[in-house]
Amino acid sequence: MAKIVLGLSGGVDSSVAAWLLKEQGHEVTALFMINWHDTTGVLTGDCPWDNDLMFAKLVAKKLDIPFKTVDLSEQYKNKVVDYMFSEYEIGRTPNPDVLCNREIKFDVFLEEAIKLGAEYVATGHYCRKSEFEKDGKKIYQLLAGKDLNKDQSYFLCQLNQKQLAKSLFPLGDIKKPEVREIAKKLKLASADKKDSQGICFVGKVDLPVFLQQKLEPKEGTVIEIHHTYPNKLKKVDSYTGKHSELIELSKPYIYDKNRGLEVGRHQGAHYYTIGQRKGLNIGGKPLPLFVIATDIENNIIYVGQGKKHPGLYRKGLFIRNEEIHFIREDLVMKEGEDREYLIRHRYRQPLQKGKLIRKSEGLYIIFEEKQRGITAGQFASWYDGEELIGSGVINA
Repeated sequence: MAKIVLGLSGGVDSSVAAWLLKEQGHEVTALFMINWHDTTGVLTGDCPWDNDLMFAKLVAKKLDIPFKTVDLSEQYKNKVVDYMFSEYEIGRTPNPDVLCNREIKFDVFLEEAIKLGAEYVATGHYCRKSEFEKDGKKIYQLLAGKDLNKDQSYFLCQLNQKQLAKSLFPLGDIKKPEVREIAKKLKLASADKKDSQGICFVGKVDLPVFLQQKLEPKEGTVIEIHHTYPNKLKKVDSYTGKHSELIELSKPYIYDKNRGLEVGRHQGAHYYTIGQRKGLNIGGKPLPLFVIATDIENNIIYVGQGKKHPGLYRKGLFIRNEEIHFIREDLVMKEGEDREYLIRHRYRQPLQKGKLIRKSEGLYIIFEEKQRGITAGQFASWYDGEELIGSGVINA
């Protein structure tokens, strides 16, 4: 049996993962990460880390496993939070959970675990790992969790072969209700604890207040765009093999403020994201207003009425070369190659059919159906069946 360090967060998932590993006969040590101290913008009642620490200690005591803590707040700030601020500042919407897994849980935390003698690091993610040999080399696969309602493989879409080699996911074959049931039978302190929400290790936040730590408020205009306008901006609506079509289909809508109607004011375009409804505080319209574009340079937010507004839907997206990542290094695409995959461009989105086309400047993804809310800064991931093959940061 192996020496395993488990990231025990104090939640029910990592708690049950610890019990499962111990039941299998492994030598398990619980390690709790302290990653954030500042409570600026954190909504009250959303369990700061000291509350999670208490739950983690109670679980470790109940399971009779060694318990340790490690403060990674400096690394978390430098690798995750500062990245968040820089992305919002240029009008992109980052996914801190994906970054946290790549840069913290399966990087600096992994290093800390190895210092403790760990052969593997385990987490409470709902996903699976498999392996096989190819040309005499071991290949690791990241697979979706069996509980498709809880599958968290998307959050691990930036992991590499070295990280997967040292990772274990005990909950991959279990469904969430069963996890809750196990925790209740064991009378674990975390059995009825609500799942964490918001930013990884920070909690649920008032985003504008949180971002004001670095990004100053700046009053600007909100412009409403009529639903007929976006359709006039796209010169093509399908891909027939031309490079120019890829560029056209994947670029965002660029609006002219003079073609819209000013309907309100805002405190900073960098606080908003595509598809956002809450926080606009503009009423009196037949349908709710949604953000369809942001212009950071001119500090303008463009909105449209209704969740079916054409400005929310696009056929394609683009990923720059330096932001393309393949978990399966043996499947890296060459320039001029195209492949069909199942694609997800946000968490919990049903997988969508589409084609990946590799060009000299980067990777284009063209979907079979128009997609709602494609957002720069988020991660697009591609799957072959239940296996996550790769991912990349959406540039446009």
